[in-house]
Amino acid sequence: MDTLKTMTYETTGRVARITLNRPQRGNGITFEMPRELAECVERANLDPAAHVILLSGNGKGFCGGYDLVSSAERRMTDVSDDDRWPAGSPMDRQTQSQNHDPSQTWDPMIDYAMMSRNVRGFMSLFESDKPVVCKVHGFCVAGGTDMALCSDLLIVEDKAKIGYPPARVWGTPTTALWAHRMGAQQAKRLLFTGDCLSGTEAVEWNLAIEAAPADELDERCEILLERIARMPVNQLMMMKLLVNQTLQGVRPTQILGTVFDGISRHTPEGYAFQQRAADVGFKQAVHDRDDPYGDFGPSTFKG
Repeated sequence: MDTLKTMTYETTGRVARITLNRPQRGNGITFEMPRELAECVERANLDPAAHVILLSGNGKGFCGGYDLVSSAERRMTDVSDDDRWPAGSPMDRQTQSQNHDPSQTWDPMIDYAMMSRNVRGFMSLFESDKPVVCKVHGFCVAGGTDMALCSDLLIVEDKAKIGYPPARVWGTPTTALWAHRMGAQQAKRLLFTGDCLSGTEAVEWNLAIEAAPADELDERCEILLERIARMPVNQLMMMKLLVNQTLQGVRPTQILGTVFDGISRHTPEGYAFQQRAADVGFKQAVHDRDDPYGDFGPSTFKG
């Protein structure tokens, strides 16, 4: 665990603390992150002293999604040898897929082979023996929501921004837990628009358990952790297993979501978005995509 590159792990009392630690990149998801996440979850599960896991993020926000700037800004047919991961590796194949020439045949299983590994890493939170509390501050968007929604309980900053803007172009939620967490109609409202919720709205929409101002978030989270940690580990394990049985139908949906995620990057609109990123930069392309929608949450949108 001394070799962790994307997060830190420590225990205090009965709490195992996993902290995403790429603050200079908004804790953007890399190929290593889901693998390291699964390793940390397993370490907590094997620690008899740990009763509950806290997942949080270092820096200005929890997680801004996949760290896609470099791949999105490359020209579709121009990927130099220096930019490549080891030949034949999953990331190398994914890079080839993201920079695919639209005039050539595309293999959707290249995307699936890569992204399904990430889903398994995220789902280590869902399948963890011990309960996982996710503390969200600042922002939790795009792929960052895959980790948050795989956690058992969310406690959020009241003004945090939570949602899946890539629903507009270039992505689908691979863990496919939105409908399971908040109901089909609420999930459709978000995914049909790419709109985001505030932390307060996330509680109102049954996505989070509690929202607190930024200066109270840590305290409120620690109170929740302390109450959970009082419980015997065996009781916590049984309660989580019991409730999670109601969500066993999620696996087929995740397969569909992961395949659709690859397809969404290879539609005409997906290619146009990537070309725009290559021309003006990924951040500007995202701004151009999202600007027509404004920055309204569902509860405040007026027209």
